[in-house]
Amino acid sequence: MTAAGADAPAARLDADADAGGRGVRIHSTALIEPGVEIGPGSAIWDHVHVRGPARLGAECIVGGKSYIAYGVEIGNRVKINAMVYICTGVTLEDGVMVSAGTIFTNDRFPRATTPDLAELRASHPDEHTLPTRVRRGATIGAGAVIGCDLEIGRFAMVGMGAVVSRSVPDFHLALGNPARSVGCVCRCGEPLVRFVAGGVPPPGRVVCGACGREYEIGPAAQVTELMGDRL
Repeated sequence: MTAAGADAPAARLDADADAGGRGVRIHSTALIEPGVEIGPGSAIWDHVHVRGPARLGAECIVGGKSYIAYGVEIGNRVKINAMVYICTGVTLEDGVMVSAGTIFTNDRFPRATTPDLAELRASHPDEHTLPTRVRRGATIGAGAVIGCDLEIGRFAMVGMGAVVSRSVPDFHLALGNPARSVGCVCRCGEPLVRFVAGGVPPPGRVVCGACGREYEIGPAAQVTELMGDRL
């Protein structure tokens, strides 16, 4: 669907905001601008602001007081918790979780004005606007700050409060400021291996103790799934 503009009657979260009957729920206090596409079964909570054009897929949840800028692309079954800031240039693939208070960025060296301080810099995207992509199934912990011109890999996990300034490989667990890989996690979210003293584990096969999925750890700590419903 294309959501109604701010001047249209808003629907409460427990009501169907989609005239086509596709179960989209939008809280009465949310501001959804013209040009925003929202997939069936998605829910937008209180005081959310989504600028258009932007796209949210099916069965997404956007928590209260979150902000989603124009040009953002969000896949299906994405969970965005409260007070998340998602700026222009960000793409969230299917199944991503973004925990409360996460902040995305898109400019490495921002300034408010021109060098002579005579006028404000324009806010629209330009050559300084850099993209960020969060791959399928990844999780970002509460209060994380995500830099730009990078990727967070498939089913990777970023710890709470981390400051991510470079890409995180698939299935890696990244912690700290600046964030560094400290181990690998399973598709189900449970830890697979921990890196010792900043090193990487020896290559070999590992099995998740929680769900039994198998992985191959390569010589540079790259992770390959060996079984299960791979995406």
